[in-house]
Amino acid sequence: MAIEMTSPLKVKGLCKQYPAFRLEDVSFELVPGSITGFIGRNGAGKTTTINSILAFVKPDAGDISFFGMEYPEHDREIKEKIGFVSAGMTYYTRKKLKTITAVTKTFYPGWDDGAYRKWLNAFSLDEEKTPAELSNGMKIKYALALALSHGAELLILDEPTSGLDPVSREELVEIFLKLKDEGKTVFFSTHITSDLEKCADRILFLQEGKLKADEELETFRENWRIAECGKEIPEELKSTAKGCCRVRDGYTVLIRKEEAGNTETRAASLEEIMIHLEKEGEEA
Repeated sequence: MAIEMTSPLKVKGLCKQYPAFRLEDVSFELVPGSITGFIGRNGAGKTTTINSILAFVKPDAGDISFFGMEYPEHDREIKEKIGFVSAGMTYYTRKKLKTITAVTKTFYPGWDDGAYRKWLNAFSLDEEKTPAELSNGMKIKYALALALSHGAELLILDEPTSGLDPVSREELVEIFLKLKDEGKTVFFSTHITSDLEKCADRILFLQEGKLKADEELETFRENWRIAECGKEIPEELKSTAKGCCRVRDGYTVLIRKEEAGNTETRAASLEEIMIHLEKEGEEA
């Protein structure tokens, strides 16, 4: 008999209301040992979702559990099993990394100095440096080293590759894949969809505070096709188009695979799908 594994994160009916924005009935659960990409344009509600999940803000409604434990009731046990990394994280900029680490480790009874040294070496981090002396990519690696040294089994990443050069982004994607190989679960929020195409197993697509898709990456991509048009979009495509984009030689149109018919189409990238869906309803 197969053993059912507990989801590292389960979210049901999450809602959060602001004066000009509403996160509405967001529900999903993560598969252990997988990488889930959380996509959507800036302002779609990705950070609001993460902040609500981690109780940085109080949601108006919804149930959240980590590894079968309700949050925030089991706050201490949960925090020992998760790690949060954000491009916007700040540290005492003039304190040496070894000083920051010495304070951080006191919060985690399961801190592993051996693991910490391993990740310092793996990431080529110098404890004698301060955060002010680190590049953005190295700051992310330091945050990952801290999370992995207290045994985090789930990593929640909020725009970790934002602002990084392509080489640094590639290095981080390779790290995420290695963590997956070790059985870690990664929840990766980003608008840089090309990074997700290299590593994600599943995609959650958030649009204007609503979860529009929750599918395997390849299934999500295979559901859509791109038709390349000239200066005029054929009328039959206008009726099925889920978004049109102006390009150098005309337009690209996103249509569902089952509605393509005899129209000549090509595969759609994750970025193209997201952009075209955001433009749905706009006049070409």
